[in-house]
Amino acid sequence: MEVFRLEHVEKTYKNEGREFQALKDISLSINEGEIFGIIGMSGAGKSTLVRTLNRLEKVTGGSVSFYGRDLAGLSLPEIRKVRRQIAMIFQNFNLLEQRNVESNVMQPLRIAGVPKDMGRRKALEMLEVVGLTDKKNEYPARLSGGQRQRVAIARALAADPKVLLCDEATSALDPKMTGEILDLLKEINRKRKLTIVIITHEMSVVEKICDRVAIIDDGKLAEIGEVREIFRNPRSEAASKLVLPGNPFDPSGRDSRLIRLVFDGTAAGRPFIAELVEQTGKKVNILSANTKSVGGIGYGQMVLELPKGEADQELIISFFRERGLSVQEVTRRE
Repeated sequence: MEVFRLEHVEKTYKNEGREFQALKDISLSINEGEIFGIIGMSGAGKSTLVRTLNRLEKVTGGSVSFYGRDLAGLSLPEIRKVRRQIAMIFQNFNLLEQRNVESNVMQPLRIAGVPKDMGRRKALEMLEVVGLTDKKNEYPARLSGGQRQRVAIARALAADPKVLLCDEATSALDPKMTGEILDLLKEINRKRKLTIVIITHEMSVVEKICDRVAIIDDGKLAEIGEVREIFRNPRSEAASKLVLPGNPFDPSGRDSRLIRLVFDGTAAGRPFIAELVEQTGKKVNILSANTKSVGGIGYGQMVLELPKGEADQELIISFFRERGLSVQEVTRRE
């Protein structure tokens, strides 16, 4: 079932007679129970896009539907009801510093008019979900960044939302804490069947947790699809920049040609480079190599510099493709 459907969405801001188009003809859908990523560099429009999902931003053109209902056609009370079903967590946690952990988690229930004793029971239940029952009487200032984000997650879950929006929720955390929060979100998604939307500029976050991803570039939808497929075979320039290894590549000459080779765990044990040399006599220069988990599956990737000569280059590319490896052009200098 579709939770969100965006059709030809546009958003234009006007300021002092000037116009800026933040979103340009974006169409996509987000399904119930999936973890969906929205990724883009700073200023790409991803945060504006996610704010259209709960109508914190009104679209200039197109439509946004929530479970089949066009948000533009809803009254203010109906919009408030929708927003209670869509919780958010943020980079800076947004906790109330003067209230303890338990009281912070109770805040949305207090606003909704839930009796205090019921709210307390619900808060303790949510703190158990995030592993912080023993911190219920602590204040945010005494918590680590990862613990503060866990409190924010417990607060978001307290009102039993259908969707959790995570806007750069791990950007302020170190890698260890980031991994723990992502593991927690994945567990919550699995156990509670909660739809989660992750907004981030880090491909590593998407690779670890998301089922599908939309790549936003300059306000446009550059690419959308399953994370594993985009990692294996990115079709857009924006996607290629995100999935390529981070270190720079320096071809040795004008005729050098670089390719990216991707293989999954089932092929990791095969000595492809040695087989290439043995069977063709051609050698390649390995500029980069690493392994990572994408969607729970182990992948390896290499960036190779091919020898000069187009015939030899095409022979090598054909060799790898015939063995089921994904080959992507990185750069070719004329």
